[in-house]
Amino acid sequence: MNIDDITLPKKPLFLAPMEDVTDSPFRQICREKGADIVFTEFISSEALIRDSEIALHKMSFDESERPFGVQIFGGREEAMHGAAKVALNNNPDVVDINFGCPVYKVVNKGAGAACLKDLDMMERMAGTVVDAVTDRPVTVKTRLGWDDDTIKIQEVALMLQKLGVKALTIHARTRCQKYKGDARWEWLKKLKNTPGLEIPIIGNGDVTSPELAKKMFDETGVDGVMIGRGAIGNPWIFEQSRHYLETGELLPEPTLEEKLNVCAEQLRKSVVHQGEKYGVVIMKKHYGQYLKGIYNGKKLRMELMKHDTMDPILEILLNFKEEDTFALA
Repeated sequence: MNIDDITLPKKPLFLAPMEDVTDSPFRQICREKGADIVFTEFISSEALIRDSEIALHKMSFDESERPFGVQIFGGREEAMHGAAKVALNNNPDVVDINFGCPVYKVVNKGAGAACLKDLDMMERMAGTVVDAVTDRPVTVKTRLGWDDDTIKIQEVALMLQKLGVKALTIHARTRCQKYKGDARWEWLKKLKNTPGLEIPIIGNGDVTSPELAKKMFDETGVDGVMIGRGAIGNPWIFEQSRHYLETGELLPEPTLEEKLNVCAEQLRKSVVHQGEKYGVVIMKKHYGQYLKGIYNGKKLRMELMKHDTMDPILEILLNFKEEDTFALA
């Protein structure tokens, strides 16, 4: 599969952009574990054109992350055009537009999934970003529609293709569904069978295992699969899914030692990237998923949450043995 001049393997696996999750440390680890392309958290166009330090920091990256994309969102054409220029100066491989975020504070500003209620606005927004980004591919991530009565994803895909968008990711739910109910993969299949549609289609929604990644490819015919929540605390899902796609065999689950070592690695990277105070804080939302399934993992997590500096957390993580768990009670 290609996104413009970016060559990806057959049946590529993407890390979804997730707010407060897909910072540079986590993206680096997911690339190490087999993600073929990764994306930043979504970044406000208004913040970028005002040189917000927080917004600019969200775009910072390590070269090991390539290929990577910067995702932007907004409700004004001028801001989206300016933000695309700022993003381009950061030298990403892709500039991605968020037309799918269902959160009220985003859609209330005419951004994210709000564009699904006004396809003319979506067309203008996408067009101004394509015009601003002349030497990199522009991609889009969106949903099926605002609600069941506004599902026009085939029309949307053809419109975006005509504008020059190079790939389209579909979270197979409507905005009104948010993250509830099952993702409706049948729409991905319909989209792939749309006459005249040539750009790659990446499917997203409810892929939480290697078996489900293969199932999405097999049932829908999508060109790529994007994994979001299934990767939190489980970056192994990418190498596991790749192995399963290629061999039909499941890799063994990571050992306790592997889980703790990768969690510690992400903590170290987080402190380098964010500074110790915030780097430790940001990691606290990851412990629960890394420790899922570990005997008395909740007690271990509680012990880690007590500390505000890195060294004591590393000491606990790297010396923990399951037989010691009750000492943490």
